[in-house]
Amino acid sequence: MRIAFHGAARNVTGSCHLLECRGKRILIDCGLYQGNREMDEENRNDFGFDPASIDYLLLTHGHLDHCGRIPLLHRLGFKGTILTTAATRELTRLVLLDSARIQEEEARYRNYKASKRRNREEPAEPLYDTLDALNSLGAFADIASFAQAHQLCPGISTTFYDAGHILGSACILVEMEEGGRQHRVLFSGDLGCDGRAILPDPARPPHADTVVMESTYGNRLHKSLAPSIEEFYQAIATTVARDGNVLVPSFALERTQELLYYLREGIEQGRLPSHLRVYLDSPMAISATQIFRRHRECFDEETWEVVAAGRDPFDFPGLEIVRDTSESMALKQVKGAVIIAGSGMCTGGRIRHHLRHNLWRPEASVVFVGYAAGGTLARQIIEGAETVRVLHEEVEVNAEIHTIGGFSAHADQRELLKWHALTGTPERTFLVHGEEMAMQALAGQLTGTTVAMPRLHQSFTL
Repeated sequence: MRIAFHGAARNVTGSCHLLECRGKRILIDCGLYQGNREMDEENRNDFGFDPASIDYLLLTHGHLDHCGRIPLLHRLGFKGTILTTAATRELTRLVLLDSARIQEEEARYRNYKASKRRNREEPAEPLYDTLDALNSLGAFADIASFAQAHQLCPGISTTFYDAGHILGSACILVEMEEGGRQHRVLFSGDLGCDGRAILPDPARPPHADTVVMESTYGNRLHKSLAPSIEEFYQAIATTVARDGNVLVPSFALERTQELLYYLREGIEQGRLPSHLRVYLDSPMAISATQIFRRHRECFDEETWEVVAAGRDPFDFPGLEIVRDTSESMALKQVKGAVIIAGSGMCTGGRIRHHLRHNLWRPEASVVFVGYAAGGTLARQIIEGAETVRVLHEEVEVNAEIHTIGGFSAHADQRELLKWHALTGTPERTFLVHGEEMAMQALAGQLTGTTVAMPRLHQSFTL
C-alpha cells in the first residue's frame, strides 16, 4: 500500500493524491493549479503517473482546484470510474464546461495578439476544450451517499462524509486490506466552518490510520461570523450612500449563494436599504444557484425553515440577474449598487471588467470575502498595490478595499485541530493544500501523530 502526492503539495491548488493497493490505483481529486503563469505551466506538466493506469477517481467536491484537470486526465487515457456525490457531479459539470470555455477564449486571444505581432511561435492551445470536458463527464458513473460504505473492489471500500465546505463536498475514507493488513486513510478534502449559512457543520470524521488534511488556514483564526456580516453590511451602506459601487469578487460555488442569503436577511431585517440594487453578474453563479435549489437535501435546518416558510433563500427585491454580455457591459453606467461577479481571485470572469471601470474611483469599494492565492490579481490588490494590470491595462487602486475573513468556506486553525482530534490517533498526518507558513504553523500544533509535508510527486509506504 502506497500514497503519492501529485498536487497541492506545499501549494494551495491542484489537489491530486494517489493510493495504490491490491494492484488498483485510486486517485483522490484531480485539480487545476491556479494563480500565476508558472501555475499555468504546471497544469501542462506530466501528472506524475500514467492517466490510463488509474482505476478509480474519488472526487471530494466541485471546486476547480480539485476537479479542473479531469478532462485532461480523460483525454490522456483515463478510462476508470469517477465516484462523487450527486450535488458535486452537477456542480463539476458546470465548472468543467466553464473552465473549457475560458481556456478556449484565452487561447484565441493569445493567437489574435500573436498574429498582430506576426509572431512565428507555436499557436496557443487550450489545456482542454469543451469537447474534452463533455467527454470526461461520462466517467461519472457512481453516486456516493454520505456515511454509506461503497465497495470499489474486493478489499477496498470508501465512505464519504459531509465536509460542510460547498454543496455536496465530502471528506473521504478509504479502507484497504492487502496481505492480511488493514489500513484506513482519511482525506479531509476542503473542510468547512461551523455555523455557516445554508450547509450543516462538517460531519464528525471516522478514526483513521493515516490522515491527509488541508491546511489553507493552518496559521490563522477567522473573524467570527456575526462581526463579518456586520462589516459586510456597513461596507455596502457607506459605499452606496456616497453613490459608489460595491464590487464583490466571489466564487460562483457556495460563496455567492451565501452572500445572497445574507443580503436577503439584511434587507428583511432592515439592516440594509430596502431599495438596494444587487446585480449578480455571473452566468456560472446563476446556474450554480439553480443547482443549490435542486439539492435541498444538503441544506441545514435554518435554510430549511426559510424554504418551509415559502421563501427563496437566494432571492429578494432588488436582485437582478445578469446573463448576457451586453447587460454586463451596461453596468459600467450603474452607480450606488452592489455587483457580485466572478472570479473570486480575479483571475478571470466579468469581475475584471468591473474592476477596470471602478477600481480607480475613490467612491467605490471592493469587498474580498474569500481566499486569494499568491500571484493572483486579488492578492495584489489586498496586499496594497497602488496600481494593478487589469485586462492588459494599468489601473490605479483608489477604491476602498475591504478584506472580510469571516466568510471563508475553509476551516481555520482551531477548527482544523478540532477535526483532526476526532480522527483518533493516526500514525501519520500529511498536510496538503496550504502555503508553507500555514503548514508549518499547523504542524506545530498537532500532537500524537507523525506530521509530514510532502513535496510534489513524493511517495510513501503505508
